[in-house]
Amino acid sequence: MNKISFMRLWDIYNGLLTPTQQELTNLYFNLDLTVSEIADEKGITRQAVSECLKNCQKQLEEYEQKLNFAEINAESGLKTSFQTTDAVRWAEEFKTAHPEFTEDIERLIQILKKDYSKQIAEGNN
Repeated sequence: MNKISFMRLWDIYNGLLTPTQQELTNLYFNLDLTVSEIADEKGITRQAVSECLKNCQKQLEEYEQKLNFAEINAESGLKTSFQTTDAVRWAEEFKTAHPEFTEDIERLIQILKKDYSKQIAEGNN
């Protein structure tokens, strides 16, 4: 499993890992510490860190096989992206056909193209 795939699953399922597993995987994947650095910091062997990371990856893959949240999330995001693209295209065509609504259509297009990542990160709607 590559790092991006792991991080996608970790973002969704890390709450199902033990606190120790969460901490070690966070150090390795989010803070980019090496196995040796983690072992030194935690006072455990490199083998213990490696086995923990391997087991975590296996667990996360099993969760995804059973629950499919990552796949559902990816499909939902793609569907929303296609819908937004279609809506913007329609709005542009409508604006051309009905110039009297240009101001309102421009406002709609701004809403459709707005980046909501900040609100999502803050947990607001």
